[in-house]
Amino acid sequence: MSTNNQRTGVLGVGYQGCDLDGFIRQLGREGVTMLVDVRLTPISRKRGFSKTALSAALADAGIIYQHMRELGNPKWNRAAFGGSPAELGTARGIYGQLLYDDDARDCLERIALVAREQRVAVMCFEADEVRCHRDLVLEALRERFSYAISA
Repeated sequence: MSTNNQRTGVLGVGYQGCDLDGFIRQLGREGVTMLVDVRLTPISRKRGFSKTALSAALADAGIIYQHMRELGNPKWNRAAFGGSPAELGTARGIYGQLLYDDDARDCLERIALVAREQRVAVMCFEADEVRCHRDLVLEALRERFSYAISA
């Protein structure tokens, strides 16, 4: 239950095709109070989206930044997310199994706990959520912690 008309739950966001200011404005419109970065390595060629710069810009906007490396997709499994339907299915299956690791489960539990009281955005680069491992993070949250997902 949200307090003070504050939205709660979890949503997924990708910054592909966004500039930093527009991205942060969108988070504000969505009522996001915490952003969870699920990139394995939080660096970017896109200005403002590397960990230090992004964290500072979000702090200026009143949004907490949290990097959860444990929910990152291994480099060797990324290319298949952009491949054929069969390759995508295989990559999703591989990544889905990684979410049963104790550290990943702990991260999922932490996200769900915060999402009971706040609006949390799970972020990676890819704009197309189905082609991104964050879709599986959101799916795991739906399955294990149904109260954490926004309608």
